[in-house]
Amino acid sequence: MPFIKQQKNKAYFKRFQVKYRRRREGKTDYYARKRLVVQAKNKYNSPKYRLVVRFTNKDIICQIVYAKLQGDFVLAAAYSHELPRYGIKGGLTNWAAAYATGLLLARRTLTKLGLADKYEGVTESDGTVSMVEAIEDGPRPFKAFLDVGLARTSTGARVFGAMKGASDGGIFVPHSGNRFPGFDIESKTNDDELLRNYIYGVHVAEYMEYLEEEDEERYKKQFSTFLKQGITSDKVEDMYTEAHEAIRADPVYKLTKKNIPAKPYPIPQRLNKKQRDSKVQAKKDAFEKKRAQE
Repeated sequence: MPFIKQQKNKAYFKRFQVKYRRRREGKTDYYARKRLVVQAKNKYNSPKYRLVVRFTNKDIICQIVYAKLQGDFVLAAAYSHELPRYGIKGGLTNWAAAYATGLLLARRTLTKLGLADKYEGVTESDGTVSMVEAIEDGPRPFKAFLDVGLARTSTGARVFGAMKGASDGGIFVPHSGNRFPGFDIESKTNDDELLRNYIYGVHVAEYMEYLEEEDEERYKKQFSTFLKQGITSDKVEDMYTEAHEAIRADPVYKLTKKNIPAKPYPIPQRLNKKQRDSKVQAKKDAFEKKRAQE
């Protein structure tokens, strides 16, 4: 039989399916995942931890995850919808909230592992780029690699805000400062003051002041959650500063109490023959009565 070249036309690609389902669905970058999961053979089955950061429309999810043959296992997790407990009443998906969520995850993880006292991280962040260093005569710092998933890793992206929060919280996350806000690509330097403003929400406060002067209607609509809680532009920085202190004071997860008790699901009871017959007779009597009245 002569050689026939495979024609990769529309019919071919309609039938062609890649190996992994999540790759077909566009949910997982397996090129990145392989390098984040595969551990060196001389580590003797010790887990390789990942700092997983994901964003939804209304929430930020930060997790410490490690992989086994059975799948991924979550060591600890923190969510931005927990931040109102620490005093952050609105803007739960902005850069400052991402930092606070990463900080909460770091303190929660280290508390769980018994390393919170040994590795406190940066208690008052001034925007400088720094990483956790090992202490003498003690355990090494907890190490995790940033897993951004399918998010765009552009300069100033919020995923790096969560990474900065985790790093300042005491987790050793290998990184450089070339993706933080204010990085100058020509001089290869970071603007520490600008990064600090992002951490404490100063950029949000400045935008609040701008909208209040230029478009009051849009200001009331966009910052309605802040205004409802009595938070104006001059209180934003203090709100995030106090929240960071509260997170460090008590990072342990607590179950929320529901105000409304759950209604029991009604289970219909099966009728016996006598009950069914009486139900049919009642319908007949009602029909005859209605016809007699007419």
